[in-house]
Amino acid sequence: MKRFELHRDVDVTGISGEGVVAAGVALPFGLGALMRWRTATWSLVWYPRVEWVELIHGHNGRTRVVWR
Repeated sequence: MKRFELHRDVDVTGISGEGVVAAGVALPFGLGALMRWRTATWSLVWYPRVEWVELIHGHNGRTRVVWR
């Protein structure tokens, strides 16, 4: 498994803040990705493809996946 963080430069929605807002892992065998939001009420989310994380949460480049 490969770890990543979701780095947000600008919080467009005003909900999750800026900086490292989530952490996750790309699952082996093409099983997608798991990501945990770092908010007061956190959640764990599964994405069918790791590319969907930036596609859904990228806000036109204001948030990006950083591999660890």
